[in-house]
Amino acid sequence: MLKSCILIGAPIDSGQRRPGCLMGPAAYRVAGIAQMLTTLGHKATDRGDVVHAPLREVTHPNAALHCLPETIAWTEALSAAVQNAMAEGFPIVMGGDHSLALGSVAGAAAHAKAVGRPLFLLWLDAHSDFHTPDTTTSGNLHGTPVAYIAGRAGFDLFPPFPEPIAAQNICLFGIRSVDPGEHAALLTHEIEINDMRVLDEQGIVAPLRAFLDRVRAANGMLHVSLDVDFLDPSIAPAVGTTVPGGTTFREAHLVMELLHESSLVTSLDLVELNPFLDERGKTAKVMVDLVASLMGRKVFDRPTRSF
Repeated sequence: MLKSCILIGAPIDSGQRRPGCLMGPAAYRVAGIAQMLTTLGHKATDRGDVVHAPLREVTHPNAALHCLPETIAWTEALSAAVQNAMAEGFPIVMGGDHSLALGSVAGAAAHAKAVGRPLFLLWLDAHSDFHTPDTTTSGNLHGTPVAYIAGRAGFDLFPPFPEPIAAQNICLFGIRSVDPGEHAALLTHEIEINDMRVLDEQGIVAPLRAFLDRVRAANGMLHVSLDVDFLDPSIAPAVGTTVPGGTTFREAHLVMELLHESSLVTSLDLVELNPFLDERGKTAKVMVDLVASLMGRKVFDRPTRSF
């Protein structure tokens, strides 16, 4: 099914401490994301980069927190941008570090609540991102979105999440790096965890199809948040949080192809691309290629090219 795609730039690198993610939206544009969408028959409208409102002065007892006012401001701005875009089409949020999902998923949740449908979340990432502002020791707020989305306490300074996503509607897929505090918290929630051990044993298809079947049975909307570090760093080096043992090129494309065939995805994040760490645009091109698979490009349609 052809979509009206709305590209939203989120030039954010305040959720972590390694500069460069703010260049991500520009890299996706240079890598031809809009042209790829139109070639596949979709409509592509680029709304430019989101700009947040002036920062408010906020304080928090966790002295380790990094750029809290900026992250709150981005959350508010992106939530509004994504909610508005979902009323008109299929938003693709080009980031930016993963703290952008605090806002993008909030916007998707607000829209889902307005239309009376449940929202599901597929988190394609090496990390569970289940810390809260209270529990993080690094202070990097890109490690907190899933906790915010699931309704964990500790986000009083953030906008109230429109309607926390039920734990059983969240699927962490491909994770392989979880802090002890996050691990303990996850054991108290019913979030579906398909780490790389599960995927090694069961393969990509069975766990993903089972989750998609639940989305379909509930007439749910599905937000997909794709982190560069979902991929193995050997094929996607442009990320500041590399963890060996990620998905291969073909495994990642299989995930995207299954998502396309499901027709369930209603919004998408592309996060943690740091072009400063890339090799001649290799990672940006791989990410755009993955979006192409999500949007309908078949294996036999794939062009030959060198990176």
